Amino acid sequence: MQKVITLEEALKRIEELENENTELREELEYYKNRKLSGRQKHNAKWMAIYNDFVAGYESGMTMIEIARRNNVSERTIYRYKAYYDKIKENGN
Repeated sequence: MQKVITLEEALKRIEELENENTELREELEYYKNRKLSGRQKHNAKWMAIYNDFVAGYESGMTMIEIARRNNVSERTIYRYKAYYDKIKENGN
């Protein structure tokens, strides 16, 4: 047996579904745009600074100069150096 639906009921149901769709789209945007916690290793910014570190390090710049040029801490530059050394070690 089929349920008999009037035009008014159908239009009301369509409106409810459209409202639900709008709410779900807003929720989806929230999850798309939220920042994930923790350090984002190897994202675009990280790679840009790392590549600049490699260029500076291989040209003989000091760690302090590289840190100042990239506006990061010396500790960050030493992390890059550790990563660089690890890559060089695995490459040989």
